[in-house]
Amino acid sequence: MSRIGKLPIEIPKGVKIVLDETLVSVQGPNGKLARQVMSNVTINVGETSLAVVRNDESAAARAAHGLTRTLINNMVVGVTKGFQTDLEINGVGYRAEVKGKELVLSLGYSHPINFPIPEGIVIDVDKMTKVSVKGADKELVGQTAAKIRSFRGPEPYKGKGIKYADETILRKAGKTGKK
Repeated sequence: MSRIGKLPIEIPKGVKIVLDETLVSVQGPNGKLARQVMSNVTINVGETSLAVVRNDESAAARAAHGLTRTLINNMVVGVTKGFQTDLEINGVGYRAEVKGKELVLSLGYSHPINFPIPEGIVIDVDKMTKVSVKGADKELVGQTAAKIRSFRGPEPYKGKGIKYADETILRKAGKTGKK
């Protein structure tokens, strides 16, 4: 039995879960999320908790058990608390700012990068070098942060570029001259 899959999901007050065949919809104070679940698991909704049960002992059902429970739990956490990923921009002249529904990045290229902010995501910029990506959908927050980071990943010699706030860059020694 999956150690993660057998744990019940507590449903906080103000969160409404609706099941429709294989579609799970979770609605809360931070928005509404919906996701298709695999057919080899069953979802039992109670008054204050939700349980995911697998239909048989096949390899596919065992694999889907813990995954489905985690995806639904992330939806519940997302509509109540939300998710946030912080990025840091390092480098002379590197900066970011939000203009309307776009994130404008100056990253040392000959042109600024205009990144359209996806629906359901809020981006805050602090001091032009700290970017916070917030939203209810954990997957979308992670994808958006990874896309922003991909415009200029951190380089190992001077550490210039965009990195996650909790990321450590392994620095390399530069060239040494002849003696």
